[in-house]
Amino acid sequence: MRRKARVAMQALAVYVALSCVVAIVMAELTLHPMRLPPPDKSRIAAMYASYGADLQPIVIEAADAIELHGWYSVPEHQNGRAIILFHGIGDNRGGVSGYGQMFLREGYRILLPDSRAHGESGGMMATYGLLESDDIHRWVSWLYGQGVTCVDGFGESMGAALVLDSLPSEPRFCAVVADSAFSTFRSVAYDREGFFVGAGRLGLEQVVGRTVGLLPTEMGLLYARWRYGVDLGRANPVDALKLSNVPVLLIHGEKDINILPWHSRALAQADPVHAQLWLVPGAAHCGAARVAPDEFWSRVLLFFAQHRQVVTGSD
Repeated sequence: MRRKARVAMQALAVYVALSCVVAIVMAELTLHPMRLPPPDKSRIAAMYASYGADLQPIVIEAADAIELHGWYSVPEHQNGRAIILFHGIGDNRGGVSGYGQMFLREGYRILLPDSRAHGESGGMMATYGLLESDDIHRWVSWLYGQGVTCVDGFGESMGAALVLDSLPSEPRFCAVVADSAFSTFRSVAYDREGFFVGAGRLGLEQVVGRTVGLLPTEMGLLYARWRYGVDLGRANPVDALKLSNVPVLLIHGEKDINILPWHSRALAQADPVHAQLWLVPGAAHCGAARVAPDEFWSRVLLFFAQHRQVVTGSD
């Protein structure tokens, strides 16, 4: 009996030690994503040129005085509206630039910002909405300062979560489309623990993340708060939706093992009045536009067309 107890205590000690190491590594990688090389500006400019649009470099200042960089494109034939395209984690503005072609064709002005700690934008840490919400507020203000009549938002993955998280502090979006967003940072962190050990392909992502992955996740959240003062537990798009009247179209691939589809279901349930959900059969992470391009663009453009002004007050 004593031997079994000793073995159990040793196994527990190893698990705690490994959890501590994993927690620190994952927290550091999460807060300090690797920056990709700059996108091929000439290639993107060539894509946009057919709509009479060029790529104008824009720089604004964030609340903490860092510089936020982006590109601004205005088509020859305008509809008076603008849309901000938000990229995913570890990416930059080039990753969502392809969406811009369709919006330019429809007359939208396009803003392609690099999120803080990504691309050319300043900042040492990504905070998953804690600081980015005010960054987005400043981009929206800049666009309205250019004389646009309506600002829409489109984000994928982390970018989708960021724009959702910004809604309580930025109610001037006319509408938002969020492709493959997470519901809360804590819950997606659990899932990612399972994803990184390959459990997602077996359908066990949530099980692994909430058992053996629970301790390293919680230790990682504590480490981020202790080491950097960043409380990632407050990065909760699902709570932001409850406080917002902005119309939202949630898109999620049913085959997504990167951010599981249940996140968008939870987001839709958080605001059934203003949020719509489209689950896309056969689509992986941010894959709806590839799997069902005609339906994707039909739904997205119709959704934006149906919401042409800022919603004020409460329902």
